[in-house]
Amino acid sequence: MTKENSQPLAVPFSVHQDVLANGLRIVTDTVPYVQSITLGIQIDAGSRDDPEKSQGLAHFIEHALFKGTRRRTYIDIARNIEKNGGYLDAYTTKEHTCIYLRCLAEHLEPSFDLLSDLVCDPIFPLEEIDKEKEVVIEEISSVNDTPEELVFEEFDLRSFPSHPLGKPILGTEESVEAFTDDDLKNFMRQHYIPKKMLLSATGNVCHDEIMRLSERFLGALGESSGNEYVRQPFLAEHYTPFTLSLKKRVYQAQIVLGTAIPRHDPLYYSLMVLNSMLGNGMSSILNLELREKRGLAYNVYSSVTYFDDLTAINIYAGTDSNKTKVTLELIKELLQSNALKNPDPEEVQAAKTKLLGSHIMGMEKMTRRMSQTASDLSYFGRYIEPEEKTAAIEAVTVEDISEAALQILHDAPYSTLIYKPGR
Repeated sequence: MTKENSQPLAVPFSVHQDVLANGLRIVTDTVPYVQSITLGIQIDAGSRDDPEKSQGLAHFIEHALFKGTRRRTYIDIARNIEKNGGYLDAYTTKEHTCIYLRCLAEHLEPSFDLLSDLVCDPIFPLEEIDKEKEVVIEEISSVNDTPEELVFEEFDLRSFPSHPLGKPILGTEESVEAFTDDDLKNFMRQHYIPKKMLLSATGNVCHDEIMRLSERFLGALGESSGNEYVRQPFLAEHYTPFTLSLKKRVYQAQIVLGTAIPRHDPLYYSLMVLNSMLGNGMSSILNLELREKRGLAYNVYSSVTYFDDLTAINIYAGTDSNKTKVTLELIKELLQSNALKNPDPEEVQAAKTKLLGSHIMGMEKMTRRMSQTASDLSYFGRYIEPEEKTAAIEAVTVEDISEAALQILHDAPYSTLIYKPGR
């Protein structure tokens, strides 16, 4: 897709932003051709904000909010949304928690009431919380039984050994068992406050109606009475590379390479395109070389994760234990190849087109659209219109890719973690 033949996004939108008197940010994204509404409340708190002795607390609260409020039992919560054809869900990352629902437009008001009730007035009934601890412990066990997830979790732990970014989002069995009612309430008082929250509404919405409901259901939400929380920063120059091979009860070797570089916004879109070239999709360098040409891996990919203060780049491959050495050597060889340092302009263009296609099609999924809007505001402090993103991706040049490759290949030390079959 070139600037000459590119077309504007075919998705109509109308985005409005506002702030309630208590400081709660509101953003609405009107998509008139859909009949549903996606409502999300994003909290600027994730696992990197867990208290030192309460790993997994942010994630556990995400679960605990569904266990009851002063007006609703956990059964009421489930029935209230589903009887109207909607659904509730939530997720926790290292930096954010999001509680969201999707409903038909005609059920907006009761759905809004339900969502705000979960976030503003949970009661954490002891019996239900004890049962939910067991649920989360089962979730932890599920990760432990999934080598691909576990190797990434351990890679983060070893990459940031003395920093909250290295802690598992779910916590540990011991930390979850130890959570108290006071732990939950204190964390919410510190983080579930207007200036750290964002309400995002996407779909068949009217901004004025969302503002009216926000004022009614969220306008009384107050600030924390305690000391203001300050997130512990991470300085990428303190990143210490490591190389480690461990024996695990796995059938297939699990390989992760990665590094972290300081946040550098001018590289944001260049790194996205670089990642698209390197390990995103069937035509990526890693997939073509490792899977299609050599049959070394069924699953191989790269990822870029943007945090508040750094950018993490990871590469994953699963391979036969006897092929670990050749797989790792090939990955390192590809990272140093001219395909990245002096890329073919046609390959760069193809990667941009692939990325643009994913971006445009993603905008047609209301939940992803809601989440992306919230992410823009959290990371950049403003909403970025689809046309602006399209233009930024299209503007990435061969020279930009070379610069981004230089940053992650030469200016950043790489770490390697390998799980090998064994006991």
